[in-house]
Amino acid sequence: MNRVVAPVAVLIFLTACDQKIAPQSALGHAFAGPATLNLHQDIDLKSPVVAVAHHGDPLDIVAQRRRWYQVRTTKGIAGWTSDTQLLDTAQMNRLKALAKETAGMPSQGVATTFSTVNVHSEPSRTSASFVQIKEHEKVDVIAHKVALRSATAPKRELIPPRPKIVKKKGKENEKASKVPLPPPPAAPALPTDWQELSQPGQTKPEEDEQARGPIDDWTLIRTDTGQSGWVITSALYLAIPDEVAQYAEGHRITSYFSLGKLDDGGERKDIWLWTTSDTLGEDHDFDGYRVFVWSLRHHRYETAYIQRRERGFFPVLARAGEFSVCLESPDGTRIRKQYVMMGNAVKLAGTVPCGKPAELQTGTQNFAVSDTRQPVTKLSLLDRAKTKLKGLFKK
Repeated sequence: MNRVVAPVAVLIFLTACDQKIAPQSALGHAFAGPATLNLHQDIDLKSPVVAVAHHGDPLDIVAQRRRWYQVRTTKGIAGWTSDTQLLDTAQMNRLKALAKETAGMPSQGVATTFSTVNVHSEPSRTSASFVQIKEHEKVDVIAHKVALRSATAPKRELIPPRPKIVKKKGKENEKASKVPLPPPPAAPALPTDWQELSQPGQTKPEEDEQARGPIDDWTLIRTDTGQSGWVITSALYLAIPDEVAQYAEGHRITSYFSLGKLDDGGERKDIWLWTTSDTLGEDHDFDGYRVFVWSLRHHRYETAYIQRRERGFFPVLARAGEFSVCLESPDGTRIRKQYVMMGNAVKLAGTVPCGKPAELQTGTQNFAVSDTRQPVTKLSLLDRAKTKLKGLFKK
């Protein structure tokens, strides 16, 4: 009887150990990248799922086969996953810092999608996607960046490198070091056109500037749970009402704001400000801005102010009755133009410097956002009256 029970007990023990690895020292540490990470029994996406980890869960790396890692959860269950699904400690810290920094940044409008969209940890297609935006889910637009499509995500350190072994110098190395080095070779002769080359002139662009390759347009978004990440801009569209969006004239709306409301027979209508851009892939955030007011006479939206052919940068600051935009001057400096609403008219109230852009760290790549600490100057009642009178005399 004992001879039959013993093999059965051994078989049950081996089956239980198939998913759990005996405690051993980890080769490295990582975190689950996607919102849901399936850990497989073998190096095959079709193999059985032995455990499920969630974004941010700590994992121990216990084995590696090429680009696959066998990781162990906090419950001791081990399974295999691709290296693209893992985040190292530096990436996880950057994501936390990014969410903290963007928490206090002004929204540039609410965006949504027609389908499920991946949110990446870096502005790179090869970076891990840690959360998804569901169809018609709304997120805040925070910033904008253009990056080379060929650019790879920052290097990670899932497994620390092995310490280098320093060999001690032996007697043979000591003897070899006493042998004098050969004399350096003679300098090459000057080219025949060395005088022409010495003349000052326009420098040739670097090869990487001549052929940069395709680029991707990225948008930094913030979810309602406070997570921030990068999304391909073409996958988003701004959720401004269609009765205003119809006037975009083929331009892409990059941000929008309500400057207040008007009452038309009991129906409340917003005063809208938007910024637009001609195409994707521009190194600035918008090239024009426009204010729409509701006409109580015609019962439709009409343009109150429009400005084109600009180089504008986020953030646009807006609140009831006033707004400001950061624009690049011809000399390359940036100024913030401040506007106020005088009834249905838009008046320039003044300008202030935008300040130097503040950089948010995203691995080896930085993106710049304009200084948000510069408030819009609120005009006093007397100043508004003076502005109104000046406008009347100019007519």
